[in-house]
This record gives sequence, C-alpha cells and structure tokens, in this order.
Amino acid sequence: MTTDDQAGLKAFTSRIPFARHLGFDITRFEGGESELRYTAKPEHLNTFDVTHGGACMTLLDVTMAAAARSVAPEIGVVTIEMKTSFMHPSVGPLVAKGRLMHRTATLAFTEATIFDEKGNACAHATGTFKYVKRRLPTSASSANEQRPPSTD
Repeated sequence: MTTDDQAGLKAFTSRIPFARHLGFDITRFEGGESELRYTAKPEHLNTFDVTHGGACMTLLDVTMAAAARSVAPEIGVVTIEMKTSFMHPSVGPLVAKGRLMHRTATLAFTEATIFDEKGNACAHATGTFKYVKRRLPTSASSANEQRPPSTD
C-alpha cells in the first residue's frame, strides 16, 4: 500500500465525525472489501464492561459503507437498512471486516463481521446502502451545503 493509499484511507474515517469520535482506524478499502480497527474507550462500554452494542453497530455500519464505497469512492452511500446479530462479547481490540456482496446501479448489498483479538466472531451484520452523489458546497450561503443527500 502506497503512502497516498494510506492517506486516502485515513481521510475516509476522518470525514465521518462519529467514526472519528469513536477512534475507528480504516486499514483496508479496495475491491469491495474493507477493514476497520477499533478499541473501545471506557465511555464506549456498557454496564458489563464490554463494547456497547451501539458502538459495535456503528463499526459494522461504517465497515459495510466502506466496502460499498471502495468500488466507487467518488460516490457516497447512505444506509437503507441493516440487521445485526451479537454472538460474543466484544472486548479489547476489535477488527471489523466488510464485503460488498452485490451491487446494482443504485444499491449495495453488504455484510460485515467484528472479531476480537482471539479471532472470535463477536457480531455480524448485513446491510443495504443507496449510492448517492456527494454534494459539494458552491458557497457559504449555498442551500445545498447543509441539505443531506436524498434517499428518494
């Protein structure tokens, strides 16, 4: 992986404020595959001292979105639906691996799994994403600047 590729990877999660807040680190973003690494901070744990399910679902969501976008990085995606199954407590350093299973002109069908440092599958998700054109602000007063992408 070149230095430019590594910079591009870092830019992907740095543009997602919640992923940046949680501390996600993307390590793969190519050919319909993605990989993110994450170690939960104490404030990201639940009352059982394991990674909160919401943080895990966010990790799975971003991992699946990255897999979908890896084949067309110039286009954005929005989550249409996702289903998550929790199988094992998510403790310690985690790695999430995503895969684009099928793509149409407007939709991406994906899956992702979170593994702990021992290789145990902790959570698995499937998701559907819609490809959307990314809007670039035209000026500080642009009406499109603050408008979210359409899911119509």
